[in-house]
Amino acid sequence: MADVVAERAFPDGRVLRVCHGDLTEEAVDAIVNAANEHLAHGGGVAGAIVRRGGPEIQRASDAWVRANGPAAHDRPALTGAGRLSCRAVIHAVGPVWGSGDEDRKLVTAYTAALELAEDQRFGSIAFPSISTGIFGFPVERAAPLAVGAVAKFWSTDRRTFVTEVHFTIIDRPTVDAFERALGVI
Repeated sequence: MADVVAERAFPDGRVLRVCHGDLTEEAVDAIVNAANEHLAHGGGVAGAIVRRGGPEIQRASDAWVRANGPAAHDRPALTGAGRLSCRAVIHAVGPVWGSGDEDRKLVTAYTAALELAEDQRFGSIAFPSISTGIFGFPVERAAPLAVGAVAKFWSTDRRTFVTEVHFTIIDRPTVDAFERALGVI
């Protein structure tokens, strides 16, 4: 189980947490995978999700791509969670650093994942730090965008299903960046 490092409660009861731990162990309705557009889950967070959850997550991802085409920043995929503690995996595609318009694409990836969770009536969701691994997005820049995307989603969306959001991150320097970002919203 992840350790809560920082928490922000919103007036309407919604809670945003920064957690230090393993995303694949989160007991939430859905976890978010930092995916590529073809949902080829080889390494990083994606690889860890498939290793822990089982090959059925990759099979479901392949089927999703066959049926829908590649996932995109504004169009995440949804699959089952295999052996994970959560009910589902939302596969969000973040930008590759240097591809252009990265900030907007990153905010779109977080927002689209939240919208999909809302559509599925999930109450709780856990995110990794999207795009800051092999996609090269600088963590210090990504963290405030990610935290801000959740705060903006909650400030503009009056639906009430998603009431708990975690940023569950395994490496301490990234946790620290998200903790700092949470402190300024």
